[in-house]
Amino acid sequence: MKAFYHEDQRQHDPKFYMKNGKSTPAREVPERGDIFRNVLNNLNVSISPTSDFGMSYISQVHSPDYVNFLRSVYSKWAELPDASEEIIPKSNPGRYAANYPKDIIGQVGWHLMDTSCPLGAGTWKGVYASAQTATSAADAVAKKECDAVYAVCRPPGHHAYPDGGAGFCFLNNSAIAAQRLLKDFERVVILDVDLHHGNGTQAVFWHRKDVMTISIHADPAYCYPHYWGYAHEKGEGEGYGYNLNFPIPEGTADAGYIEVLEQALDQLDAYAPDAIIVALGLDASEQDPFAVLSLTTEGFSEIGKRIKALDKPTVIIQEGGYISPILGDNLAAVLKPFTKS
Repeated sequence: MKAFYHEDQRQHDPKFYMKNGKSTPAREVPERGDIFRNVLNNLNVSISPTSDFGMSYISQVHSPDYVNFLRSVYSKWAELPDASEEIIPKSNPGRYAANYPKDIIGQVGWHLMDTSCPLGAGTWKGVYASAQTATSAADAVAKKECDAVYAVCRPPGHHAYPDGGAGFCFLNNSAIAAQRLLKDFERVVILDVDLHHGNGTQAVFWHRKDVMTISIHADPAYCYPHYWGYAHEKGEGEGYGYNLNFPIPEGTADAGYIEVLEQALDQLDAYAPDAIIVALGLDASEQDPFAVLSLTTEGFSEIGKRIKALDKPTVIIQEGGYISPILGDNLAAVLKPFTKS
């Protein structure tokens, strides 16, 4: 097993997070990456430097307007009178409003779809490095350098839409990695085991069948992202039937989760993918700050074992999972089956 990480990810260092209407310290912080890398060191998994693929795969997922916004917005924002240190949207249009705004305030509301993705001076460098980390991992699998790769990605990506960021996410790392895999593999599946529905990933591949998206997540009837992730959402057009959602009840523990995972893996097997991307969230943990699902470290071990048993080229991309006493243990539990081959 190989792993990839880029130090520039630390430049995205958010401070703001809103919970129940109150400002509270951010959860998606650089220390997450430190924990993940310490796990790799303990498992004797070497961390390789990332390559820079430029915009070649990012541009296949995200719109030019959005990419240009991410690259340039902070310098424009800083010129505003009394500008805040981090960019938070003032308002958001209904999707989709008729007119793309010319002013920076309007563009912030257009592209930052909620208050959970504060954008700071180092955000572009951080998210760009995270996307290149995911692409480097996919590239290693595509070139058959190894059968399994772990990408230490933060900020995460699965809530990011083609033209907008949300839920701590700016660039959709799993979707970008899938675009790299498609150069060498005909069919790719993204299996998302994050606590939250991968709504951005769903949106990217909604009309496509070359990438199947499968998401197991807390029921959006009571959990973010609220508006997407229901079982009836299956894709449209050519993509109908290639988007699968498995919402599960609040408090679901190991046994219930693994039962649903087996259902999802049956569908995955029927698709017969050539390669798998695992959008790995660890926030379903019983000790995660979000405290919605109740997986134990042993539960995460079972997830890793079952995915490894599929015996497919596998790219594991870090999504959620926030600081708790067992965050590192949970990552190690997922990765250990892949380190034994």
